[in-house]
This record gives sequence, structure tokens and C-alpha cells, in this order.
Amino acid sequence: GLGGCVALAGRRLVRKTMQQEPWQISTEIEVTIPFHDVDMMAVAWHGHYFRYIELARCALLDLIDYNYPQMEASGYLWPIIDTRMKYLASLRFGQRVRVRATLTEYQNRLKIDYLLSDAVSGTRTSKGYSIQVAVSKASGEMCLASPQVLLDKLGVSQ
Repeated sequence: GLGGCVALAGRRLVRKTMQQEPWQISTEIEVTIPFHDVDMMAVAWHGHYFRYIELARCALLDLIDYNYPQMEASGYLWPIIDTRMKYLASLRFGQRVRVRATLTEYQNRLKIDYLLSDAVSGTRTSKGYSIQVAVSKASGEMCLASPQVLLDKLGVSQ
């Protein structure tokens, strides 16, 4: 399953991983742009891109068994504090899109980079990132370094 993220109609989870270091993980999902995500010109509204990257982020976090339910159970909340999306080409109704999520930072925050591309041609359509920080569920205080539980999930030491 998507471990805490609801699968949206028309989306199919495809997992591919590549690893160099234990913490360098990447995964890819495929999304078919549904009718309800597009405007009268059959172009996906720019805000929906964040739903697509959320699905990819959840798939990535599932790979290390540290998705949102596991985060909360470990005593930490991980709010998103920054996100960016650069639009290179429009997504259209019925288009199959690959969404790749790659963990690029973990020591003081989680930074995940995203690349969206046409599933048929491979043409890049957009790219972006999200940044999350650990917040103690008990105290509500932001952690200045990633908690040990994340390091353990990633297979790295302090």
C-alpha cells in the first residue's frame, strides 16, 4: 500500500529503486492525469502537481518503512517547511507521467527532489523539491538534527 497516503483514482504505483549509499534512495511512480485534474483546455492545474509528488514521496518513505504513520509512532512529526515546483511543460488529460522522488538530504532535514516526465517520450515536464523537518510530538519543538530513528531507517550512523 501507500502507507498513510491515499491512492488517487487513475494512479498506479510502480516502484523502481537505485542505491549508491544506503541512504541514497529513489523511487518512481506512474500517474495518469485524470479528467477531474484538468481545466477546459485539458491542461492539469498547477496545484495538482503537488498531489502527484506526494504520492511519490509516500512511496519513497515506504522503502525505508518510515512513512507518516511510522513517523508519528516514533514520536516525531515531519511537517513540510518548503517546497518548489518548476514547470517545464504542461501535463494533459490522459497523459501518463513518471514521478521520480530522490532523497537528497537527511542529516538536519529531509529534502526530496522530484522529476516529472512523460512516461512515453521521457520528456521532462517539471521538477521540484520538498523539505521536511522533525518536530517532537511531545514538546512541539523543532529538532535541529534528524532523530536517530531516521538514521537507523536509512542505515547510517551519526
